[in-house]
Amino acid sequence: MPRDTQNAPTLALTPAHVARAHREVDEPPYDSQWTLLTDDDLDALADELTAGRPRPVPIFSYGSLIWNPGFEVGGIRRGTAPGWHRSFCIHLDHWRGSPDCPGLMLALEPGGSCTGLIMEIAPGTEGEALRAILKRELVARELADNARWITVETERGIEEALTFYAGTVGQTLVHLTVEEQAQRLAHACGHAGSGAEYLQRTAAALAAHGLDDPYMWRLQQLVAAEIDSWPHHGTPIGDV
Repeated sequence: MPRDTQNAPTLALTPAHVARAHREVDEPPYDSQWTLLTDDDLDALADELTAGRPRPVPIFSYGSLIWNPGFEVGGIRRGTAPGWHRSFCIHLDHWRGSPDCPGLMLALEPGGSCTGLIMEIAPGTEGEALRAILKRELVARELADNARWITVETERGIEEALTFYAGTVGQTLVHLTVEEQAQRLAHACGHAGSGAEYLQRTAAALAAHGLDDPYMWRLQQLVAAEIDSWPHHGTPIGDV
């Protein structure tokens, strides 16, 4: 797939900002109330989600799956999901946040449109790949309903693709201004790393693939500016 990077933005948020925002957080990676999915659960869910669906299995990737798919990818093509847009709207007090300094997770919310990538699972790897994707994206039985098929417009026409956290259920949602989101993402760290790291990697991946999203460009500018304002190395923990 050709990448239209001629007009890609110059990102303000850099790996140097990420390094400055990082701190070690001694918190469990998951909510202690969750029931983690077993391999049998994952295989049953994979069968349910893909029964009668196309092969190769198409995954609509709009965030971390672009830069860290975690499965063997076959074909890749650009696609736009009408009726959905990127939003850091899921409250995180674990993973990339903590109870004393919560973060945010990226999801798809209704309205607008979102351009991402359809990443096909390489033929012959479906079982292993789906188990890995569902374990990573859904984690627990309480979150198992956060996988769905959505309509995506591609160069081939209208397609259906599997995606995650489009119309989120079973999670605490917060709708903040973009400035408030930037504050959270700049300060939050957890077991898996910082909010700044997630945003920087995702914005860089979008730019590398020529995927335009003004919301993401604005957000990464604000996070970089917030980190630049800190007088000392390390992430201050405040009322953010």
